[in-house]
Amino acid sequence: MFGSVPACERLFLFDIDGTLLSAGGAPRRAFRQALLDHFGTEGDAANNDFSGKTDPQIVYELMRAAGFTDGHIGDRLQGLFDDYLAGLAIELETETRHYLFPGVAELIPALANDPRVVLGLVTGNVEQGARLKLDHFGLWDAFEIGAFGSDDHGRDQLPAIAIERAEAKTGRRFRGAAVVVVGDTPADIQCARAVGAVAVAVATGNPSRQTLADCEPDMLLDSMADWPQWLADLGLEMNLSERR
Repeated sequence: MFGSVPACERLFLFDIDGTLLSAGGAPRRAFRQALLDHFGTEGDAANNDFSGKTDPQIVYELMRAAGFTDGHIGDRLQGLFDDYLAGLAIELETETRHYLFPGVAELIPALANDPRVVLGLVTGNVEQGARLKLDHFGLWDAFEIGAFGSDDHGRDQLPAIAIERAEAKTGRRFRGAAVVVVGDTPADIQCARAVGAVAVAVATGNPSRQTLADCEPDMLLDSMADWPQWLADLGLEMNLSERR
């Protein structure tokens, strides 16, 4: 189904929020407070669906709607994210509703330890925000490369950045079915399509399973709990008998 891919040329790129984990209300609380501190308003942040968007994209959308110009927003963006990250670190320490989704705690180490795989991120989080969330679960060091909302405001640009970094790091070439993008929103499916990658959608985030199905991903999962099977369906058999 996904073509013949050499075993040593497989790049997996994961979204974070809604795909690997839920950070509870910590990110939204920190984000809304940073908006208030730097713009005097959070706009419609209470009702805005952040799913699939980059962090800078969210700021621009909310503050444009609140009447601010792009120049005004851009001048305050770095300070806003500095304060957001400081607030996020505090919020994550007190948040009690954060958790990994089914299968993630086993899947990510399995892929990270597989010599056939390069493991990376494609996420709308700014890089340090991604690190704070993944570090909370001890997963940040599992990922070799990544592309983040701090690299480009447009999510469709991020897979190409991640691929370039993976190729520079490893000397391997990743094209087409050798790249697998895993995410929980239509935006993840779309950004996979932007580079001709395999799009794996997982229905653990806010968008419904039907919403994801309507976008026609290459693979649609209820969760990643049965990860050995869907990896096998992608042509990546895992020898579980050799794992501890």
